Amino acid sequence: MAATLRIATYNVNGITSRLPHLLRWLEATRPDIVALQELKASDEAFPLEAIQDAGYGALWHGQRAWNGVALLGRGTTPVQSRRGLPGDPADTQSRYLEAAVHGVLVGALYLPNGNPRPGPKFDYKLAWMRRLAAHARGLVGLPHPVALIGDFNVIPEDIDVYDPNAWRRDALIQPEVRAAYAQLLEQGWTDTLRALFEDAPVYTFWDHFRQHAERDRGLRIDHLLLNPVLSAAVEAAGVDQWMRLEEKASDHAPTWVEIAVEHAIP
Repeated sequence: MAATLRIATYNVNGITSRLPHLLRWLEATRPDIVALQELKASDEAFPLEAIQDAGYGALWHGQRAWNGVALLGRGTTPVQSRRGLPGDPADTQSRYLEAAVHGVLVGALYLPNGNPRPGPKFDYKLAWMRRLAAHARGLVGLPHPVALIGDFNVIPEDIDVYDPNAWRRDALIQPEVRAAYAQLLEQGWTDTLRALFEDAPVYTFWDHFRQHAERDRGLRIDHLLLNPVLSAAVEAAGVDQWMRLEEKASDHAPTWVEIAVEHAIP
């Protein structure tokens, strides 16, 4: 039986307040590679000891009260290759971290929300997506496994939201945003959840209003983009929706893909 590598992304929406949720999920599912977003904590406040006690090494790029990304490796510490997205030296927001973990080059990202629009936050979102596309173009064709994973804050298609009309004014669904995401995929990246679920709705985020999680009225905004080397080895993918139904949970659920190791890792 071939071994598998589980790669996951999880917007924890506050690693300090939701550390117990993260630790329960790590123990229950044992992913090999994890990207975290919205740490909302400074570098000094990252709970490294608790993460290590759970069996994971970690890299993180924190920011007090906002943003923040991290990469975890089960039984290993990721080897950093990049801290911050290139293209704008003046950008101080902690939204991108890249490292080698278990033979995979992983770009962990937290793409800007962009609301309200129009305005500077929406302009920043589009500029950030252009920078991401420029950087991703140099990664997709590499001869080894590469993954871009995280909270993209993009609803790619109407099937990815419970009620498209209710979100028409939101930055996550705007034509310019969707076009930028589609152009990213055209480089050769595979949107893993959509590829496996085809025309079936699948969500990764449910806001905290009107029991949307319990009623499964969600969005798909957390994505796992794989380069051709890695996408060829995909065995399964899914969303741990049960985590969203935990008391005081993040509004996102962990999203994962399983890779056949013997095919994925040169």
